Amino acid sequence: MSINRKLQYSLAINEALHQMMAVNDSVFLMGQGVKSPWYVGNTARGLLEKFGNGRVIDTPVSENSITGAGVGAAIAGMRPIIVHPRMDFMLYAMDPIINEAANWYYMNGGRVSVPVVIWGIINRGGEQAAQHSQALHSIFSHVPGLKVVMPSTPYDAKGLMIAAIEDDNPVVFIDDRWLYGIEDFVPEEIYIVEIGKGIIRKEGSDITLVSISFMAHQALEAANRLAEENIHVEVIDLRSAKPIDTEIIIDSLKKTGFLVVLDGGWKTCGFSSEVAAIVAEKGYQYLRGPIRRITLPDCPAPASSVLEKAYYPNSDNIVANIKSYLENFHR
Repeated sequence: MSINRKLQYSLAINEALHQMMAVNDSVFLMGQGVKSPWYVGNTARGLLEKFGNGRVIDTPVSENSITGAGVGAAIAGMRPIIVHPRMDFMLYAMDPIINEAANWYYMNGGRVSVPVVIWGIINRGGEQAAQHSQALHSIFSHVPGLKVVMPSTPYDAKGLMIAAIEDDNPVVFIDDRWLYGIEDFVPEEIYIVEIGKGIIRKEGSDITLVSISFMAHQALEAANRLAEENIHVEVIDLRSAKPIDTEIIIDSLKKTGFLVVLDGGWKTCGFSSEVAAIVAEKGYQYLRGPIRRITLPDCPAPASSVLEKAYYPNSDNIVANIKSYLENFHR
């Protein structure tokens, strides 16, 4: 029997790790700070005590070697989860992620899989500035052989983490620390959320708003505010940056005719660009106006809290953008 109870986002991930490590001895966790009860936001709480040093490995600060070891372990038949508490420093591990993990299956004619989860955490805000605040999902989405998931709720975080662990090929699992305190009803049992399958968070008929990760919450907040003004926004949370659920976007666009894409990354060559290109190629006939994108500006994150408020999109920006957009078409 399924038991639903409220869990915070970080604890939902923690439960997924506990359950998968309990049922499969080949699953292990390694990375910086996994022994700490707070460094990775409670997501690793209790794992060391339950599974020991052999399966919960707190590593030196060496992202390239940690990730390379994990990829090698996956090739040898294990199912490692490699956590990078600050996604910015995953850039040190681009060689094992892109040159090795992403290519190994293809270079070996499908005979060798690499079932590794590369788990990167976005740290934004708090005056952390450019080197500690970057959302780099578009970089990894560009690479053939990698799947990229970005949950926004505790339910999806648990289900997508389990799906990533069970996948026989590399999955980049990206979350955002701004999500960690969010609560949701989460089933007690093991379940999966399908990779590449989006969800409609709020139905609407006036405009389609595509979002992902933390931005899905900003989109939903904006949509609820706009509903009070009789503007009905359909909010899509794609949940996966690769593969993208094209069908859910096109089906929504058939109803609304207008599209805004919301992303917590940069605009140029970003996630929003890919969504816009998909619609231009496969759904242009349903558009009643140009596609609008709401993203970070094309500049590094500031270190000033005042500038941060202007830098990051929020529900105020979204509401203003959508109202001005629709006013141009005389709703």
